[in-house]
Amino acid sequence: MRRPEVYVTRALPPPGIEILKDYCNVEVNPSEDAPSKSEIIRKVAGKDGLLCLLTDKIDREIMEAAPNLSVISSYSVGYDHIDIAEATKRGIYVTYTPGVLTDATADFAWALLMSIARRVTEADRYVRGGKWKIAWSPTMLVGAAVYGKTLGILGLGRIGSAVAKRAMGFGMRVLYYDEIRPPKEKEEELHLQYLPIDDLLRESDFVSIHVPLTEKTRHLINYERLKLMKPTAFLINTARGAVVDTEGLARALKEGIIAGAALDVHEKEPIEPGNPLLKLEDKCILAPHIASGTVEARSKMAEIAATNLISVLKGEMPPNLVNPDVQKVRPLSKVKKI
Repeated sequence: MRRPEVYVTRALPPPGIEILKDYCNVEVNPSEDAPSKSEIIRKVAGKDGLLCLLTDKIDREIMEAAPNLSVISSYSVGYDHIDIAEATKRGIYVTYTPGVLTDATADFAWALLMSIARRVTEADRYVRGGKWKIAWSPTMLVGAAVYGKTLGILGLGRIGSAVAKRAMGFGMRVLYYDEIRPPKEKEEELHLQYLPIDDLLRESDFVSIHVPLTEKTRHLINYERLKLMKPTAFLINTARGAVVDTEGLARALKEGIIAGAALDVHEKEPIEPGNPLLKLEDKCILAPHIASGTVEARSKMAEIAATNLISVLKGEMPPNLVNPDVQKVRPLSKVKKI
């Protein structure tokens, strides 16, 4: 039996590539830049497996170029960059890496929350810019309190729940909105109170977003919804950029409708020079999609992504399958190549 051929769109932390090489012939894009669509089409031809990132849009045209493709393994928790319906129709198994970056992302959501509330990045610019002329002043860079305030969580999946758990240490009242309510025991364990989304926005001092990007959640937070929030409230987003309407948020910040925002994700990544949020540095913290950026999380993601891919090529159920209906189109016994 020939060794399967696999294309990886970016170099990964160990042990991802090493796991793949134990079973497959592996071609890795050597650049840190995302490959173009035409390059992916060229490289994926004749390949049995594709390991991609969330910045790689994998659509019908790419799948058509790879008739041997059995598995698309995404090095990500989200999978909105892959045409799942098309993959399923073609009998291609799609996998992802959930769970592993939960704590890293929850930690970073809190880092953003604390930073925007206490004006940390603004203070850093203040010192480096030579503006610190008085040793101490009662009014210097005064920020917002966090302890004892109200936190609203949009989306109570793994990451939203981890954020709620951390809020217990800050003595916060924690509200949440999710289309699927958890068991009452979980609400009690995390001291959660369910509210409809508009009511949550009205009552929260901080709103942290943890919903997936779907057609229903695209621009879930827009100018009209931001107007429901307190003028002293802050918005945190570590989910997907398009959940928030950029223009609406910029307008709300300019008009003082909310006090500030801290974003790790953006509608267009990398962020474009004309993005209006770039001009609002004292009201908005912008990070370059690094919430999962710990050595431990990124390495584990590589391990899981590689293991998912190898499992499918072995004809075994992968640990993290996105599209279970694919088995009806092409059972695992038909994709076994190892």
